[in-house]
Amino acid sequence: MTVQPAISAKADTIFQKNLMKGKVIFVTGGGSGIGLGICLTFARLGAKVAICGRTEAKLAQAVEAIKSAGAEDVFYAKADVRNPDECHAAADAAGQKWGKIDVFVNNAAGNFMSLAEDITPNAFKTVIDIDFRGSFHMSKAALPWLRAAAEGGSGATLLSISATLYYTAMPFQGHAAAAKAGIDSMTKTLAAEWAEYGIRVVSIAPGPIADTEGGPTGRVFGATNPPSTDEIRKTVPIGRYGTTDDIANTAVFLASPAGSFITGTNVVVDGMQWQGALVGNILKQKDQIRGAMKAQRDGRERGAGSKGHAGDKQAKL
Repeated sequence: MTVQPAISAKADTIFQKNLMKGKVIFVTGGGSGIGLGICLTFARLGAKVAICGRTEAKLAQAVEAIKSAGAEDVFYAKADVRNPDECHAAADAAGQKWGKIDVFVNNAAGNFMSLAEDITPNAFKTVIDIDFRGSFHMSKAALPWLRAAAEGGSGATLLSISATLYYTAMPFQGHAAAAKAGIDSMTKTLAAEWAEYGIRVVSIAPGPIADTEGGPTGRVFGATNPPSTDEIRKTVPIGRYGTTDDIANTAVFLASPAGSFITGTNVVVDGMQWQGALVGNILKQKDQIRGAMKAQRDGRERGAGSKGHAGDKQAKL
């Protein structure tokens, strides 16, 4: 019998109330999608929240939602992560306002689908600049304020939103895959170099997250009709798409004392998508395979298996 997949849950039904009270979180690209989901989750747990992005109207709207979710205080800065000066100005504004940044999330990203041979140099550069170099610029800008947060001994956390794109060959995504591979490599380097400051560095690789621009129904990958659970299982064995809560809850765990021994690694939150690309099609044949195996067992003479029978050449070597 096929069992329906378990659903995700809001952080305030899982974690201790006010778990993040007194903490400051800064999220790039926090005006929508996964970034906003992380902000709302930390707000529900009592954090002060700062966001940055390129579209001021979107940021202002997000601030109202974050306030409504219960954030202790909210701040936004208009900034393009491709510009190091704007990155430092945004991080410094939040750091000076609250004296520290406990959790910094590199989430800003850009993507589109294209064969490598069709990508212009400028288009390739744009994705690398936003996803990879932008994460580098913002990490450096956040460092003084992460160090300030860690001075009391409770540590600080730098999180970057990565992807599983580069784990296997991924047509149409060579630009984004290269950028995300860079983020995961940088995660290990910064974790090693910043450990002495009390800063942990971890990347999170989401799978297909529903209701986001880069999700299974969004602009990048383009599906419009919600598939059935059986259809989803062809690519996501767990049987459902992820939600922003799945990623946000992972961020909370990593940033909390529960994650205090986790650093320099990549946490995959994808319902086994990248590992299970062939699982769905194989499992569709399970009844035929089961029948074939039963027929082999029923038709096999005792002692006529692969070892020890008279015709087994391998056994006589």
